[in-house]
Amino acid sequence: MKFIIIFIIFLSILYISIGFNKILDIYKMYLSKEYWTNYNIIELVSWLAKSIIIIPGLIFGIELWYIHFITLTTSSALIWASMRKSLPTLILFNTIWICISLTILIRHLT
Repeated sequence: MKFIIIFIIFLSILYISIGFNKILDIYKMYLSKEYWTNYNIIELVSWLAKSIIIIPGLIFGIELWYIHFITLTTSSALIWASMRKSLPTLILFNTIWICISLTILIRHLT
């Protein structure tokens, strides 16, 4: 419960300082058909797969190692998508995530 309160307070301060309406306008892009290009769909699937690994591990200490097959695929695709959007930080992040996924898969399969 304490985590939820801290989370809400932190995000409230952050969103208010940036401008809640500005952030809401960005979130509304999800409702636009034009937003859902092939690389934005890949990006969404990739972030969802990573959250399926991170959240249970962070909160419950559970490692869902087999999901790394999905993150290996989506991170590889996200490097392609990042090239389309010219996002070097995401290329680097997904290169590191590929290394993490391969390390965990090799550890569990050998």
